[in-house]
Amino acid sequence: MKSTSSEKNSCRIKGICGYTYSVKEVFLLIRCVVLFIGLTVLSVKQSEAQQTLLASELSTKEIYNIQDSVMIRLPDGAFISAIVVRRKGDDLPKPVIFQFTIYVRDKGRDLQSLKEAVDRGYVGVIAYTRGKRFSPGEVYPYETDGLDAYQVIDWISRQHWCNGSIGMYGGSYNGFTQWAAAKKLHPALKTIVPYVANRPGMGLPMENNVFVNPNYEWSFYVGNNQYLDTASGNDRQRFRKMMFRWWEEGTAYNKMDSIDGTPNRLFQRWIAHPDFDAYWQNMAPYEKDFEQINIPVLIFDGYYNDSQNSSLYYLRELNKYNPETPAYLVIGPYGHFGTQIGGEAVVNGYKVDTVALFDIKKYTYEWFDYILKDGKQPGFLKGKINYQIMGTDRWGSATSLNTLHNGYLKFYLSLDKKDQFYSLSVQQQKKPAFITQKVDFSNRTISHNDYYPDPVIRKTINNENGYIFISEPIQEPLLVNGSFIAQMNISINKKDVDVGVTLYEVMPDGQYFHLSYYIGRASYVKDITKRHLLIPGKKESLLFTNTHFVSKQLSKGSRLAVVINVNKNPFSQLNYGTGKEVSKETIQDAKEPLIIKWYNDSFIEIPVLK
Repeated sequence: MKSTSSEKNSCRIKGICGYTYSVKEVFLLIRCVVLFIGLTVLSVKQSEAQQTLLASELSTKEIYNIQDSVMIRLPDGAFISAIVVRRKGDDLPKPVIFQFTIYVRDKGRDLQSLKEAVDRGYVGVIAYTRGKRFSPGEVYPYETDGLDAYQVIDWISRQHWCNGSIGMYGGSYNGFTQWAAAKKLHPALKTIVPYVANRPGMGLPMENNVFVNPNYEWSFYVGNNQYLDTASGNDRQRFRKMMFRWWEEGTAYNKMDSIDGTPNRLFQRWIAHPDFDAYWQNMAPYEKDFEQINIPVLIFDGYYNDSQNSSLYYLRELNKYNPETPAYLVIGPYGHFGTQIGGEAVVNGYKVDTVALFDIKKYTYEWFDYILKDGKQPGFLKGKINYQIMGTDRWGSATSLNTLHNGYLKFYLSLDKKDQFYSLSVQQQKKPAFITQKVDFSNRTISHNDYYPDPVIRKTINNENGYIFISEPIQEPLLVNGSFIAQMNISINKKDVDVGVTLYEVMPDGQYFHLSYYIGRASYVKDITKRHLLIPGKKESLLFTNTHFVSKQLSKGSRLAVVINVNKNPFSQLNYGTGKEVSKETIQDAKEPLIIKWYNDSFIEIPVLK
């Protein structure tokens, strides 16, 4: 027989001391006990966490001597804000590991990196670009860092805790400041270890004299206050909306901040210098400045680092002007941020070979021990150039950039066509000819030049504009090793054009593996410091050498593909070809479409190691 609801509620359970409880009362008692136990456990955990934090703080205070409010006065009256960390109770002079940066993260990673230096037997110092942290005044990225770094190094060298030897390291902007410091080399600076170093005017905010858009928003991130404007820096939708509105409306490039509704003083400052002129040249070593850089250098970079041609520019120029300087490179399948942490398992959708990943901090301090403490040479350096070969479990090495390869594969742009593809031929066609491309800059429904390596591997590439040239299958495995060279012979009906050349491996399964690319302005190909406009209707030869480095093992049966195109998209300046300053051109300058003729004596040379 089933009990009624009233009978259920009247059931009693006998407890201690003979007292009986209703079921409802028992449930309430259990809940109270569980709640009490939970609160007790939580209280204990909170207490343990507080004790751990307190112990950590006490340990820090016991171990480290932290001077977090150092102000270094410069000869011109400006101040640089710095942090100095030493081992408490140890006053013996030591080598110093110095970082110079625009990124103020003084409550976390900055302090942690300084403690790492101390833990490894060094003194740690970090200083911030003038105008940052406690330094008064405006922030002007790149412009004063070289001379300021010299003065900070001089100050460090005169402190009682410095033994006269200073090393620098760090990535991106911190990589740039190291080269900037080397422009006027202080005797106490013994080595630099730049990761993916920026070279202002050479990769960002312009690449081969074409201004690209990412630095637009970066200028607010680093320039809006003395720390970092993370609200602006993280507001990607704001800047994408602005960028696409600029694209759709056809407004002049120098009016983008009007569209945004916020003046961008740094952006305007940069685009006023489309030549690689004295403004850019003065920021870091240029030409003969490299002659006096004789300290050991260790460079880290990535095949998919956006600013790779910035970083490798320094190495190429150093090798050119002072080939005796001991300069080393470690490079692999890494992006801009991935390089700085020793690589990531996946870059732009590509799963890297496991052997490519490494502990970059360990490598960095092995180098510092070698140079600053007379230690042994790091084992990971097998040669001056150390590169991970994509598609294998191997690293390779070479004595120089010039010995990375022992030959070139030379292909011509043949006009023989099969389906939608032209032929990439080892033989130049005997009869001169060309293919004609028409680009209507007033038509915003079509963009051109999908050169960016994301994803690295793709099933198809766009053949609706531009031209694709594909080789015959290779008969044996082949190692592409280095930076390709391309000579594009063209004529146009205007005075200028921005072009792109992208190199792919067409794998045996038909997928496209992005290897390298070039984007640049035709009027600066011969001289990046001065614009030379093209003559409408005249055949011109454009030699592209500043292309991206790559090392990739190609399989038997793979083919090579070259995509040529005119640069027209929302992600960089639009060059309408009038010959006027490109930042001032508008869609009104697009009334006459661009007509470009690509000639069949154009060729590409791909470096290979056989």
